Amino acid sequence: MSVSIFTGVLEQGLLWGIMVLAVYLTFRILDFPDLTVDGSFTLGAAVAAHMIIIGNDPWLGTMLALVCGACAGLVTGLLHTQLRITPLLAGILTMIALYSINLRVMGKPMISLLRMDTIYTDIISWGVTKQLSVVILGAVAVILVVLFLYRFLETEMGLALRATGDNEQMIRSLGVNTNTMKVIGLALSNALIAFSGALVAQKQGFADIGMGIGMIIVGLASVIIGEVLIGHMTLLRALVAVVIGSVIYRLVIAMVLQLGLAPTDLKLFTAVLVALALASPVLKAYLKNGRARGKGEKHAGC
Repeated sequence: MSVSIFTGVLEQGLLWGIMVLAVYLTFRILDFPDLTVDGSFTLGAAVAAHMIIIGNDPWLGTMLALVCGACAGLVTGLLHTQLRITPLLAGILTMIALYSINLRVMGKPMISLLRMDTIYTDIISWGVTKQLSVVILGAVAVILVVLFLYRFLETEMGLALRATGDNEQMIRSLGVNTNTMKVIGLALSNALIAFSGALVAQKQGFADIGMGIGMIIVGLASVIIGEVLIGHMTLLRALVAVVIGSVIYRLVIAMVLQLGLAPTDLKLFTAVLVALALASPVLKAYLKNGRARGKGEKHAGC
């Protein structure tokens, strides 16, 4: 694999790694299957691109994207906690609404950022290449997000959020408002997702209405790969593992594309990969039982 391809894998793994951390926060820590991801990722890209196009500072547009993502997560949280809508349906409703909102923000299905200044332009001015500027900014952003999440989840509020995902009834009996914890967790998660979308859009040079489709599967695949290969014995190790999982996932995608897989089949490949990973405990049990049964029949025959 050439250096340019490996650098491309690293930059994509880091930028999407922020989104993967957000997915880990809702699915693993909060135990909330949030499907807002597909919409809030595009929302972040749309807001940042629109702000850049109308002449605003790219950093301001990126920060505004983060705030808008938090608002999207807030809506999902309120739909679930206040209107008693199930987590899956609450996320789907927000995701569907965001499709129209994103079109409103963008004004058209795609916004091109070619020849426009982005947050990477400042780093390129240091004399580095575009690819290296993405890697540098992506690495700094991931490190800051990992440290922030680690510090936050070790605070009293963070521990209450983790306990809400582990045992909601128990933590509620101790006087913690679990509805508030869910709303905070969803707002934080979708803020990071939108932030990731803003970084990706500026890296790609465009924001597209369909760029968020399948992001939840990508996030799950990266989380599972990281947990299987690195483990999640401690909180910090788990956070680092999902980022590494994001990079490894992009490496696998690059390898299968090099082997001739059509780009149109990537979503199918990812879905199969996630299904196999999720079903791995059942498959291992089948294999174990099959071997035990085979040994039993062999002994019986003797």
